[in-house]
Amino acid sequence: MRRGRRRGGGRLLATVVAVTAGAVGLSACSGQNGQALAQQACVHVHRSVQAYLRSTVAGTPPATVAQLQKRADQELRAALPLAAQANSADGSWNALMTTISESATVDEGHLIPGLQAQCVVADANQNVNPQTPGSGTTPQNVNPKPASPGG
Repeated sequence: MRRGRRRGGGRLLATVVAVTAGAVGLSACSGQNGQALAQQACVHVHRSVQAYLRSTVAGTPPATVAQLQKRADQELRAALPLAAQANSADGSWNALMTTISESATVDEGHLIPGLQAQCVVADANQNVNPQTPGSGTTPQNVNPKPASPGG
């Protein structure tokens, strides 16, 4: 007895192919270093901040405000996957990725100082916490004499 073919089998195959292609595409991007990816994300962050700030100028027509804020949101959404890839390549970009992702729930106006500061670091093209492994050098942002746990 012969069984009938299930409907939707072609869609399932297409979905599997698309997911596999996406994974291969993302793995191809992993060759980039975190710094370069963070800089790419910051291009979108800068555009977003510029559009958002333009939307807050007094006297801007409401339709223009809506358009500028929509553009700002789109730029942050474009920055997020790049920041996530930067974080995957180098965990020091976690703050950038997290701040961008907060734009889904927090007004961008509250995020701008953090976004700008993180992008200054990305654009400076320098290691924020330079320390040669095994050198015993304490980075400047670490307290060399922390308080004891008891008080």
